[in-house]
Amino acid sequence: MALIIPVRGFTPKIGKNCFLAPNATLVGDVEMGDECTIWFNAVVRGDVNSIRMGNRCNVQDGAVIHCTYQKSKVIMGNNVSVAHNAIIHGCTIEDNVLVGMGAIIMDNAYVGTGSIIAAGAVVLSGTHIEPHSIWAGNPAKFLKPVGEKASEIERIARNYPMYASWFQQEMPQ
Repeated sequence: MALIIPVRGFTPKIGKNCFLAPNATLVGDVEMGDECTIWFNAVVRGDVNSIRMGNRCNVQDGAVIHCTYQKSKVIMGNNVSVAHNAIIHGCTIEDNVLVGMGAIIMDNAYVGTGSIIAAGAVVLSGTHIEPHSIWAGNPAKFLKPVGEKASEIERIARNYPMYASWFQQEMPQ
C-alpha cells in the first residue's frame, strides 16, 4: 500500500479511480484529480507548499514532485505525463504535456498546453514555454513546434489508467 502521510494538518486527497503503487509516497497538501496514477518509487511531497494535479496525470517510476516553502507551488493540468526520474519543482504545467525521462522543471517555470519537455532537459526557474512547443537541452531551449507528436501526448496519458488496471487486478486491496 502506498505511503500516505499527513503533514501540517494536510492529508493528500485522491480522486476517483486512481492508482498508487505500493511504494509510492504522497505527503501533505496534495490534491489529485480522477484517473491519476502514481508509480513505483515516485514521491509527491506537498509538505512545504501545495500540489494540485488534474485528471489523468501519471507520475512515473522514481519521479519527484515538490515545491518551495512560501514561494512556489505545483499546478498540473489534465493529461500530464511525468516520465521516469523527472523532477517537477514549484512550477505550472498546463494540459496535455509530456515531461520526458530525467527532465527537470524548476520553480516558477510555466509549461504551456500541448508541449513536450525532452528527456534530460533542464527548464530553468522562471522559464515560460509557449503552448505546443518542444524544448530540449541543458538549459532547455525551444527546439521546434510539437506538430505531429501532439497525438502521442494524449495517447500516453490515456494509456496509463489502462496500465494501472493490470496491477489493480493482481494486487490485494
